[in-house]
This record gives sequence, structure tokens and C-alpha cells, in this order.
Amino acid sequence: MQLFYNPEINETTTQLLFDKTESKHIVKVLRKTVGDILHITNGNGWLFSAEIIVPNINKCAAKIISKTQHKSREFKLHLAVAPTKMNDRYEWFLEKATEIGIESITPIICDHSERKIVKTDRFDRILQSAMKQSLSSYIPLLNPPISFKDFIQQDFFGDQFIAHCEETNKKSLKQSLKPKTDVTILIGPEGDFSTKEIELALQNKFIPVTLGETRLRTETAAIVACHSVAFINE
Repeated sequence: MQLFYNPEINETTTQLLFDKTESKHIVKVLRKTVGDILHITNGNGWLFSAEIIVPNINKCAAKIISKTQHKSREFKLHLAVAPTKMNDRYEWFLEKATEIGIESITPIICDHSERKIVKTDRFDRILQSAMKQSLSSYIPLLNPPISFKDFIQQDFFGDQFIAHCEETNKKSLKQSLKPKTDVTILIGPEGDFSTKEIELALQNKFIPVTLGETRLRTETAAIVACHSVAFINE
């Protein structure tokens, strides 16, 4: 099954028009025509089946013939991950985290961050592509970049963890996670969180954790954390 994404449709939609790019892909590349069935999600849990009624290369039209709402997971995972020096590594993290399953992502600018300015336009396309590839009906929420200091002062639900590399007393993330529990996990930049940031996180009730015995790259650590949460909830 090939999945299309249209954030504008909802459970009351009866007919939809695809934009020029999607229309060209449907009609010219996939060679779809009148009567063919397409599968569309709005990224909010709804999966629609639609029958093509006008196979126009510029404005392909289809009518909704069925709809299904998929239940959201019984827990929510929020990863706050510092931008990597190389942008493609962060994009890799976004892609794989979406495939594994995640509800929200926040780029956090830290004291040791080498990348202070983050452009998220391409990130949105990465998330959309990964959602469609994995046949998920939910797209992760990508929050605007925010400084660590401002992020840590927000209200959080569920368990809160910070993964860092300092030689202090830390718990294993896998042993600390609980099934069906909302969780927020902080992953630092290549230079790790600063001592000041770690102290601030602890003051705000974040639990220090380790992701294993080896030192991981930022994007690898984020994926290990994401998979650990998915694994404990299987």
C-alpha cells in the first residue's frame, strides 16, 4: 500500500483535490486513473480510502469512500534533542524516530551546541516522508527550536530523563522506563550537556540516565532512547 498525506482533510471530508506535485505523481508516475483507489492520512490518526474521479495531472480529484480512525498509543514520547553539527545526521534521526514511533520532537539549543540556528522546513518533509513510508497515520509534532534554559522551565507530564556522559550516579534508561507512561528524554549535543545544564535539569526533577557503556553520537543516542521506549511498550 502506498500512503499519501493531506493535513487538510478530516472525518467530514467527502472529496479532495491533490496539489500539482501530488497529482503529477499519481497520474503520470503511478499511472493511476478513474476508479483506482488511493490511501490518504491526515497525520492525526485518520486513514482514508479515496476513489479517483478526475485523473488530471494538475488537479487530481478523488472522492472518499471509507475512513478509519486509528487509536493513538497509550503513552507519549517526547524527545528533546540538540541539533547536530551535520544537518543530515539530525534528519536521519527524525526519519528513524518517526518510523519507530514518537509523538513530539523539540530541537534544543545547548551551551555546547555547534549549531545554534535550525531551519525546520526540510525537517517537516522528512517527517512526512517517513510517516508515509512506515504506513503510520500519525505524524510527529515538530516543535520550534528552543534554548535549553527555556525548555527546562516548561511543565512536563510523565517521567523525565536526561542522558549525559558525566561520571556521576546514573540509572539505566531501560531499567527506569515504565510501560504505558508518558516520557520526556533529553539528548545533548556532540559536546554533551554542560555541568550547569545537568544541574538545572536535576533541579527540575529530571532523572539522570545512561544509554549504555559506550559513548554514542547525538543522533544514535536519540534513536537508542526512542527504541528503548518502543521496546518496553511492546
